[in-house]
Formats: sequence, C-alpha cells, structure tokens
Amino acid sequence: MPLIQVVAPEKKWVTNSLLFSFTQLFMLITLASNWNLTGGFTGYVDFGHAVFFGLGAYGTGIMMAKAGLPFVPALIIGAIVAAVFALIIGSATLRLKGPYFSIAMLGTFVAMREIVRILRPITGGGTGLTLPPYLNRPLFYYVTLILAILVVAFVWWLIKRTEFGATLIAIREDEVGAEMRGINTTLHKTTIFMIAALLTGIVGGLWAYQNTFIDPDVVFFESRTVELVMMVMLGGLGTVAGPVVGATLIYWLRDILWSNLLQYHLIAQGVLLILIVLFVPEGIVGSLTGSGTTLGRVWGKYVTPGESTTDEAEAST
Repeated sequence: MPLIQVVAPEKKWVTNSLLFSFTQLFMLITLASNWNLTGGFTGYVDFGHAVFFGLGAYGTGIMMAKAGLPFVPALIIGAIVAAVFALIIGSATLRLKGPYFSIAMLGTFVAMREIVRILRPITGGGTGLTLPPYLNRPLFYYVTLILAILVVAFVWWLIKRTEFGATLIAIREDEVGAEMRGINTTLHKTTIFMIAALLTGIVGGLWAYQNTFIDPDVVFFESRTVELVMMVMLGGLGTVAGPVVGATLIYWLRDILWSNLLQYHLIAQGVLLILIVLFVPEGIVGSLTGSGTTLGRVWGKYVTPGESTTDEAEAST
C-alpha cells in the first residue's frame, strides 16, 4: 500500500506533463494556421500577429480578474476585442503593400505592449494580472485539440470550397488584377484579418486562463510571431497542412534546442530560419506537392508514378 501511494503521484505528474506539452502544441498549430490565413493565403506577412494573442489574453484576464465574469463569457469578450482591434488597425495597415505592412504591424505590436503597461488601473501594468486558478490539464488538452481540428478544417473548407478563399489567393497572386475584375480587395483582406484575429484571441484567452498569470512581457512576446513564421514556412506557406507539420516539428525541435543549447537556442533558431528560406522555400508540404520542386519531382516519380506519367503525357501533347 505505501508503494502505491509513492508511485501514483509520479505517474500523475508525467501524465499532466504530457497533457500540458500537447496542449501547447495544439495551441501553436491553431496560431500557425491563423497566421497562414493572412501571411500564406493572402500574401500579407504579419510581423505583429502576436498582438491579437495578447489582446485576447488581456481581454479575458481583465473580464475575469476585474469584472468577475466566468471564463467562457470572458473568453468571448477577449476574442471580440481582438477582432474589433483588427478591424480598426487593419482598415489602415492593409492598404499598405509588402514590407510596409509588416513594419506597421510590428510597430502596432510594440505600441500595444507599452499601452498595456501604461494602463495600470485596468491592466495591472508591469505587475500583471492574476486570474482565478483552475488547474485541469485534461480539459485544456481536449479543448485545444478540438479547437485545432476545427480551425484546420475551417481553413481547408474556406480555401478549397469557397469563392472567398479563391479570392484571397487571387489577391495574393495579383492584387491589382483582382481589383480590375471588380473584387473589393480591401473588404476581403479586412474580413480575413478579423477572422484570424478572432481565432488568435481565443487561443490567447485559453493560454491566459491556463497560465493563471499574465503581464506585458509574457503575453506580448516578440519571438512568438517569429516562431509562427518559422512554423508556417517550414511546413509550407499557403498550404492547409503546412502549419500543422511545421508547428509539430518546430515545437519538439525547440525543446531539443533548449535542453542542449540553452544559451544559444535563439541563435540556432535563427540559423534554422535562414536554412529554410535558402533551401526549402516551399516548405515540406509545398515541396512534396509542388511538381516544380526537387522533392515534388522525386515524389511524383517514385511515390505516385501513375500520376506523374499522366502529367508528362499531357505536357507532351
């Protein structure tokens, strides 16, 4: 009997640790898929996307810690705050092109972090906010798993089955041409920007409640957006499965780098990003599915020879 009492807590700790790890992974998959909506499918690379994560976290935290609301209503309000902010800031920044949009969003991210520090009576300033503690690893595991599945399925449906998704790709390929065809590109860009912000705000609220404490430096974390960019690029920019593959690989690789290169893990991540851009610009999924890439030609020749032969026959005719 004493032996059981000693071993059981250790097993419970291991189980909770695994559940926490997978919960973080599912959150990253959701965040990467959200970023891919604007950065991958629409062609607007957002270096300040983590601002919506922070707004969702603080919206949820303020509603719970200051207003005393339960978690679910607070989470909804936090997500709406992120979406409304995306509408306001996107109406201006989405009119910019290329690096100007990226820099404007990065400036928005930095400015919002300082605003949160200044609004001490509401946000707690630099000391942060403490949310009502609620430790339930299995619940967060299943909630984030379902959320990740729903978001990936939504992205697939939006891009593959709707005219709206086709319009986003048209904007990415030739925005001027899309405008000449009568497409309201500003409306489409702002709408997808709000959707990505809403979903990111939900993840931010979930993270805040699970963490039970938030402050500007923890929530508005610069490397969070950089990691999202790395995940999407490694998996495949502008693909549905790319963020899932990239987030999974980067998450476990990051743990390996932290455990073995504690002082140099950020350098290692930077080098990895450079290697991805130089040698695998299409990402893993893009390289396997794209016939114009090296991996795509190998995949078509040895894995799907029938399809490859058909394509070659069509090309010859």
